[in-house]
Order: sequence, then C-alpha cells, then structure tokens
Amino acid sequence: MRKAILLIGILILTSVGPATTVAAPATQTEVGILIGGQWAYANSTGNSTLNLSDLPPVVEVYTATWCSNCVDVEHALDAIENDSGIQQYHIHRAINEIQDPLGSIEVDQRFHERYGVFAPPVVIFNGTIIKPGSVTSSESLEVEFTQHAQESLEHAGDSLFAWSPSSNTSGTVEWALNIESLTAPNGSSIVAQAWIVEKSANFEEGTNGLENYPHVVRGILELGQLDVNGSQISMSGNTSITLPPAYDGNDLSVHLLYQLNYPVEDAPVENQTSDELECMLPEGCDEDEGSLPGISMISSVGILAAVALLRNPRREN
Repeated sequence: MRKAILLIGILILTSVGPATTVAAPATQTEVGILIGGQWAYANSTGNSTLNLSDLPPVVEVYTATWCSNCVDVEHALDAIENDSGIQQYHIHRAINEIQDPLGSIEVDQRFHERYGVFAPPVVIFNGTIIKPGSVTSSESLEVEFTQHAQESLEHAGDSLFAWSPSSNTSGTVEWALNIESLTAPNGSSIVAQAWIVEKSANFEEGTNGLENYPHVVRGILELGQLDVNGSQISMSGNTSITLPPAYDGNDLSVHLLYQLNYPVEDAPVENQTSDELECMLPEGCDEDEGSLPGISMISSVGILAAVALLRNPRREN
C-alpha cells in the first residue's frame, strides 16, 4: 500500500514536464504599407522634407500595462532602436479594457480592423509584417526584430511635413507625398494621418512593473485621402487639427504617417487564434503564450496502474 502511494506521488510529480513553448511566426499582413515618421513636438514648430528611403522603419507595438510579455518585446525594440533607426508607436489596448487607462477606443478599433488583433503583445513592421507574442525561433527577439526592420519597401519619392501650433491644443499640419511607383490592388486608397504621441505616461498601477510607458499613441487624425488609380502618387494638404489630451505632463508630439489601405475584401478577417483571443481580458492571459504542460503517455499509464493497485490490494493469507 505504502509503495503504491509513493509510486503515485512520484509519477504525478514527473508526469508534468517542462512547458513546450512554440514561437508564433511572423507573417505578411497583406493590408498595405504604413510609412512616415516625420514629427515635431506639439508645442513648437517643425518641418522637414525627406526622401522615402530616408524615412525610419515604422513599428507599431500593441501592448497593455498589465501585459508582462509585452515588457520583453518592448525591451528588445529599445535595444535595437539606435542601430536600426526604428520609430516606435505603442498602441494600448482600450476596447473592453478595465486595467489600462492609456489607450484610445478609436486607436484600438483602427488596429483591430486593420490587423485583426485584440491580444497583446503584437509588433507590426511598416504595416506589412506582423509578429505576435514574445517568443522567437530566431537567436533572440533583437535579432528577429532587426531583420524585419531592415526589410526595404523600395519606394522612390519624398515626403514633406510641417507643424505649426496655434495654441496648446491645436495647430496646422502641412504635408505632401510623392511616390514614383506604387504597386497596390485596384480599389486601394492612401490616407495621410497625424498620429499624436505622448513621449512617456506614468502609471504606477501598471501590473507589468514598467510604471513609465513610452511612445503612447493618444490619437490618430485623418488629414486627407487619395484613391490609388495608378502607380504614381501625388497628394498634399494643409489641415488644422485639435490635439487629444496627454495622459499626464506636457510631452505630446505630432507625427505624419501615410497608410495604404487595400480593398476590404483583400484584408484579413482575423490574425489570431482562439487560444490567443483568450487574452482579450487580462485575467485570461498566460505569462508564456503558446506554452502547454507536457504529460507523457508512459507516466499516465503508470498512474492508472498505481490507482488500480490501490483499489485491488493483494490479500494476505
């Protein structure tokens, strides 16, 4: 009897093996490029004209203040920021959100409709490459992120950006985009947008331990739209905007981005599995996505045999 009980205990302890972690692969979004990244502080004037080849890689980071896995992703992006020249935009989860106050419903809705994502962490490079989760099959997240950031879009042309504040909460964006050759499906459109970004927001109640959250996208405002009817693109405008409020402090900046939108029928409906969508609520998220306890068949059979031994002990004569 005692031996059988000891055997059961040993088998239970050894049957649940190390977690098997599977890296979610990066894939193509097939929704259209996102380029730009020229910017100025909201409380001062600024202007620049750049060749498209000189624009920084645009990196969208879907995150939340309760998301522990997001910390690994954001630290990896910070580590490559100087060498790769990436421009980060952190989009905080807001839809059905009860713990993270930094996000915007409109910004979150735009992210979900475009990429089919509700569960952080997710990283998008130039609108074209989507990498979910914090596990990589590469040497490290830094190595994988650098590879994605270095993938060239190879578009010739230039972009003009100018920002003139008229008050603490408003101003005018002057913008112009010229692309010599753009390949896009029929029915596509390109939208000029002003992204309002808070340099850093302090939220000590964040349960992932960061407290200070950088690159927070507070709002996305449309400046103008052009239907794509050929390979050459030329669009410009002068648009007055009202800034959304910062979460705290006075560190807003205005960024110019251009979002190519493929026709709706060509866009993906959902880019996350049902298991990943369990993370739609904070309490539904595991620390390591894609991890399952490994239970061996031999151990399972051993447990059943030991139980049978207990239920049918050998009778002594």
